[in-house]
Amino acid sequence: MDTYGALEEAFLQVKVPDDLEMFQGEKRKIIQPTSLNSPDLGKLKEVLITWINTTLKREHIVVQNLEEDLYDGLVLHHLLATLAGVRLSVEDIALSSDAQIRKLKAILEALNQSLGVEDEASSRWNVRLIHTKDLLATLHLLVAMAKRFQPDLELPAGVTVEVLLVEVGRLPSDRAQNDTSLCVTHSLAHLALRSGADPIDELLQMEPHKVDTVKKAIMHFVNKNVEPLGLQVTDMEKQFADGVILLLLIGQVEGYFVPLCDFFLSPVTNSEMLQNVMLALELLSGGDLHVSGVEPKDIMSQDEAATLKVLYALFKKHKNK
Repeated sequence: MDTYGALEEAFLQVKVPDDLEMFQGEKRKIIQPTSLNSPDLGKLKEVLITWINTTLKREHIVVQNLEEDLYDGLVLHHLLATLAGVRLSVEDIALSSDAQIRKLKAILEALNQSLGVEDEASSRWNVRLIHTKDLLATLHLLVAMAKRFQPDLELPAGVTVEVLLVEVGRLPSDRAQNDTSLCVTHSLAHLALRSGADPIDELLQMEPHKVDTVKKAIMHFVNKNVEPLGLQVTDMEKQFADGVILLLLIGQVEGYFVPLCDFFLSPVTNSEMLQNVMLALELLSGGDLHVSGVEPKDIMSQDEAATLKVLYALFKKHKNK
């Protein structure tokens, strides 16, 4: 397909109502046709569809296509009620376009409030984009919802699509521009690449709910790996301070047994705790998991940033296992 044909095909994906006049001159980002077949994008859609169907199983709602099944607000309303406990006084099934738009407006206002992204949302998803079955906007909304309401859901990290900026109503040769890449999902590593800083240091400068979301994801990873040992972590900083669970976690995810004679299983003194933490950091370094700026005393003193840096190093390497 030549460049002109690719741009024409991309533009045709912008679904608009019959009343096209109200959209004249509107600029919109759409996904390049070639990116629609991306395995990463396909995996993201699959994970989101499975998550929605699992969440709404009791409601007997089955989603098969994100754009086609979410545009009228029915599924989003049920997700809002199930995940956020918010049920609005809107009709369950809205048949006309006007009724769907009114319903979507109320739902997105409530969702944005629950997500805490009122200012950000307008440029990534809005009533018009969702109602016109814009896949990019629908993905952005669902990813934000998953991260907020189910932080332990393992979304594919670093999903990037090629996008076009198109303008409705212009000639095909003029109306597509700015062929560029756009990330749909980010990883903490993306923060480091963007700013040059440690991703955990960057994270701790963010809003509390974003910090809490990442901590919950890491805690889920930790407990999934220590539960076979009969352990559970509920206080991240406190329970890792003596090095015992940290050593056991390292052994679990790295696939080897740390001999009990090499560390203190029930440390009593600060010296015993220090030796445990020192051994843990040595094992991390030996496994090419270098954690910058973390000293054993930081872990012992229950420093949040230090503990998160150590656990994030393990999480980043082993989260998909």
